[in-house]
Amino acid sequence: MTPLLVAMEDRVLLVQPDGALEQQLVGNDVTSVAVDPRRTPRLYAGTDGAGIWRSDDGGHRWDPAGELFRGRDVTALAVSASGPGDTGWLYAGTEPSALFRSHDGGDTWEELTGFQALPSASTWSFPPRPDTHHVRWIAPDPAVPDRLFVAIEAGALIRSRDGGRTWEDRTRGSPYDTHTLALHPQAPGRLYSAAGDGYFESRDGGETWKRPRAGLEHGYLVGVTVHPEDPETVLVSAAPGPWKAYASRGAESYVYRRTRDGRWTTAGMGLPEARGTTVSALAASRAEPGTVFAANNRGIFTSGNFGLTWERLRISWPDELQTQWAAAIVCVETG
Repeated sequence: MTPLLVAMEDRVLLVQPDGALEQQLVGNDVTSVAVDPRRTPRLYAGTDGAGIWRSDDGGHRWDPAGELFRGRDVTALAVSASGPGDTGWLYAGTEPSALFRSHDGGDTWEELTGFQALPSASTWSFPPRPDTHHVRWIAPDPAVPDRLFVAIEAGALIRSRDGGRTWEDRTRGSPYDTHTLALHPQAPGRLYSAAGDGYFESRDGGETWKRPRAGLEHGYLVGVTVHPEDPETVLVSAAPGPWKAYASRGAESYVYRRTRDGRWTTAGMGLPEARGTTVSALAASRAEPGTVFAANNRGIFTSGNFGLTWERLRISWPDELQTQWAAAIVCVETG
């Protein structure tokens, strides 16, 4: 099993292949995690108010990645497949919505301005805090250098073709409230959006969109991941609505699976009961194709057949995590 990095509400979890569980950054409001596989690998964690943290020893020690974000709410992180030299760009998004990138792993940063002037910007609003909005997801394109997709919660999925120097606004029929966006290196131009307003797919880099919904009984989607060797096989995590997704009291969540152009089917065999389970964060392993992970308040679960059946990882799950939701999970893989 590949090591896992999981962002819970108040800490980062590092799960080793032998089942050892290490808790780091305890007491911090962790929002996002990312991995740069070419830096040993280097791990990143974004927080609300405590900046960005990084680790170069597999997650055992964490240090601040510069001082720019100290006191800011970091809401999204990503590392690009291409960038300056032999490393990728590190991207960071914040609330209020702003986007930054670093060429040196977080020591220095430049702000990518301009997208706040897009026509749709006046409509962006995060309903629980309607006077603001934030960058929810950042997705560098693995197949097209300098193409970048950014999800604003809530209001738009926007894109740049030049690394963030200029921006294009949301297109007709695109998702309004993307929570997670997936791309596939074997399917250039293919986008998969798990959004508060449903599931969306594009096959032309976001120009046009479809909404395959047959069999999908719950329309509030949070997580999405795609089989590394089959861009037609997709998993999503879902809930009846936001009030059922994140708080363990009253939670109700599901995982769905779809192949080719077929119907969505529930993929919960081996997962905990839907009621009382917060919506799952999902991550597929590139090193072990077919292996996928789901993290929620009940623990971390794995499937070797991409969601057909699941089993709980045999790790010691702290009691205090039973009331939390997992904001993100990534596989710590190199190369």
